[in-house]
Formats: sequence, structure tokens, C-alpha cells
Amino acid sequence: MIACDVTSEESVAAAVALAHEELGRIDLLVNNAGIGITGAAEESSIAQVRSLFDTNYFGVVRMIGAVLPIMREQGSGRIINLGSALGLIPAPYSGHYSATKHALEGYSESLDHEVREFGVRVIVIEPAATRTAFDASTVPSDRPLAVYDASRARYRVAYERALAVADTAESVAETVVLAAGDRTPRLRYPSGKAARQVAFARRFLPRSLFDKSLRSQFGLAK
Repeated sequence: MIACDVTSEESVAAAVALAHEELGRIDLLVNNAGIGITGAAEESSIAQVRSLFDTNYFGVVRMIGAVLPIMREQGSGRIINLGSALGLIPAPYSGHYSATKHALEGYSESLDHEVREFGVRVIVIEPAATRTAFDASTVPSDRPLAVYDASRARYRVAYERALAVADTAESVAETVVLAAGDRTPRLRYPSGKAARQVAFARRFLPRSLFDKSLRSQFGLAK
């Protein structure tokens, strides 16, 4: 195990250099570090949002920036970024977290086109709600407003209901292993039944129907 703070370029560089020295090569990078904010978009300060992006998005960019030269030099490698179904759909009271995952989707797809000629592929894993300890790394917005209290509470009830029947962390790990070993990798791997249903609905349902369904699910006013 090598300690690494993905918000620090120095820490990332040192960890990757040590791993490369010990292993001789780096064939797989899985970017799984992440934190969350729960609350309405206007309830978070810019400083809080910047901190979220520093881990969830720029942390990924830092890790890839350190590992990619090694993979290019060896002519092979696979980079797996842990995204989210929230990178595909809107999510009330998770707007800033969702924004980091939308950013990760665009970055990963663009990067994949750039690095294929070097034998490197980039993949995004897209889980829906998953039973993990992620809530321990999720903080409330730092500028709460009473006007959102009732709606936020209804959202929380819906979220807890979804979490009770959510996929396990092990199922997401199985998707990561599948993507790491796929002979012909896809760009995106929805992980679990709920994530596949969300991806299908987002792609094929009329926008108005999808919007109505999402608001109903989270107990929001019509």
C-alpha cells in the first residue's frame, strides 16, 4: 500500500514514482478517490465546490498526468475512472457532485480518443446508488437555507429508499475487473441493474417524461 493525496501534485508524483520503481511498469490505473456534497446548488460556497472538484475531477487529472507518460512509453495501459450514473442524469441536491461526474465523462471520452494510438484505453464505470461507506466522505452544504428544508428532506427519504436496495461495492468491483480485462473495452460500463435502467431511460425516454419520472421519484413539486 502506498499513501497518496490526490489533491497534491507532489504526493501523486511520489506515489506513482514509487509504484513504478517497485513494479517496473504500470498496466492499470483505477481512479476511485471521491467525496460528496449533499444540498441545493446555491447552498454551497465556491470554496466548498472548489474542494469537491479538486478531489473528484482534478485528482483524476493529476493521477492520469503522472501515469500516462509511463503507459505511453511501454505502449500499453488501461485507465478506469469511477464515474456515476449522475454523470448521465441530473440529480436534485447533488448538483455539484453530479457536475464533477459530468466533467469526468467528457474528459474521459476526449482522452480516450487521444491515447488509443499509444495502446492506452480510457474507461468510465457508472454505478448507481451503491451500499458503501461513501456517506462518511459526504458533507452537507456549508450555507444551508431553510427554504429548501422540506424538499431536501423528501429527497433524503427517496435516497435512503434507493440505498436500501442498492448494489454492493463488490458488484462495482466486478465491473471494474471486467472492464480491466475486456479484450475490446467499451468507453462506458454501467454497473448494476439500476445504472443500466438509468442509462436506457436517459437515452430513449422523451425528455419531458424523464423529467416527470425523476421529480416523482424524489418527491419534488410538479
